[in-house]
Amino acid sequence: MTTRMEPAARRQSIIDATLAVMIRKGLAATTVRDVAEQLGVSPGLVHHYFESMDELLATSFERAAEEGLAETRAAMAEVPDPVEKLRAFFDSYTRAEQDWAFQLWLDAWAEASRRPAVRETSYRLNVAWQQLIVEVIADGVGRGHFSCPDPEASAWRILSLLDGLALQTVAHQVALDRESVRTWAVTYAQQELGIA
Repeated sequence: MTTRMEPAARRQSIIDATLAVMIRKGLAATTVRDVAEQLGVSPGLVHHYFESMDELLATSFERAAEEGLAETRAAMAEVPDPVEKLRAFFDSYTRAEQDWAFQLWLDAWAEASRRPAVRETSYRLNVAWQQLIVEVIADGVGRGHFSCPDPEASAWRILSLLDGLALQTVAHQVALDRESVRTWAVTYAQQELGIA
């Protein structure tokens, strides 16, 4: 028997269950039946709150990705200096306990071409990550710490390198160690932004 819950709480419980299944089985392999079993409800109840599996996966992925983004923003907000903010970004982005989140990103990118809602969500969140770097670069240029004619392009290059390296550690687990990922990304950012 299903416990009676307020609609917002029920919706959140479905998202929580979906995330648990996505982390365990992967985004592509997650089904409504899996989510219903995880939650102990009927598949019909899941469908009542989410029109499609695409919407459910995108919403659940968004919640997880937004949490990571908020943690990185908070870490960056604790320091006033642009160089220190960039360091805080790299430190927060490459934490070992975030491997499950990188796996979700890898899954979302793999599914983006087949699932429009996942594509839109992953794109929007990717831009949000890139804009964190743009803000730091623009601040650093304004204060004379960085030399960068195009903060938008530099931020995409830095993020793309960091994403590629970080996802290598998750996908292959032995190809690169986490310290190498951080060191290579920081070294590249220093060159890109003219940091001594």
